[in-house]
Amino acid sequence: HTRLRTVTGVQTCALPIYRAAAAPGALDAGAEGVGLMRTEFLFLERDSVPTEDEQEREYRAMAESLGERTLIIRTLDIGGDKDVPYLGLEREDNSFLGLRGIRLCFERPDLFLPQLRAIVRVARDHPNVHVMFPMISTLEDFRRARALLEGVRTELDAPPIPLGVMIEVPSAALLAGQLAPEVDFFSVGTNDLTQYTLAMDRLHPQLARQTDAMHPAVLQLVALTVQAAEAHGKWVGVCGGAAGDEVGALILTGLGVKELSVSAPQIPAVKAA
Repeated sequence: HTRLRTVTGVQTCALPIYRAAAAPGALDAGAEGVGLMRTEFLFLERDSVPTEDEQEREYRAMAESLGERTLIIRTLDIGGDKDVPYLGLEREDNSFLGLRGIRLCFERPDLFLPQLRAIVRVARDHPNVHVMFPMISTLEDFRRARALLEGVRTELDAPPIPLGVMIEVPSAALLAGQLAPEVDFFSVGTNDLTQYTLAMDRLHPQLARQTDAMHPAVLQLVALTVQAAEAHGKWVGVCGGAAGDEVGALILTGLGVKELSVSAPQIPAVKAA
């Protein structure tokens, strides 16, 4: 996803982006950075785990392609609808409620720590790098993930890195007031937040059309997140599908969202709206 700024001061991010080669096109379309680098695709498009050096090369190329523009790297978000057969993970009856995102990373430090080292090695040279953790559902989740990153950062003698969390679980939105003092930003994943709030699988053939991110319950959770963030001088972005919808973008910015992450083809329409 890439970032933009409208006349109202809202940044727009474009594209579920994970390769540096895609960045120039997104920037030409009006993006102002990368609001979501989907690092799991580095794992999905191969038959073995990428090494720390391989990951570093990808993150560094992306950071360099953006100059001083912000690059938000989301740590590994595998699970749910993203399966990686070669990892040998056990099949789960409901993978969206199982070992996914940060939960899997806690169980697999052999995957998580090399990724953190690769990110920190790049962040030493590129202060535009931010990190965000997916599937945070408790304050303890964030503190545990932050401690692991801080351990790596100390080991590599790197400067502080801006840290954010994904708000995709209702509990995270309800706890935003406790999370806000400890994070640098929030990024609302409206696709998952909607399905978890409405208890509707967004991939279900009969229910998917009802998983509406503009549902009042979902919007109330977004509003709670924004209120908590603003009370502590932090900002909120949205990187779900609602950000790329013209009406959705208007409603979200009306609620106080400061950044929109959208796919590159959606940038002109969202900016115009």
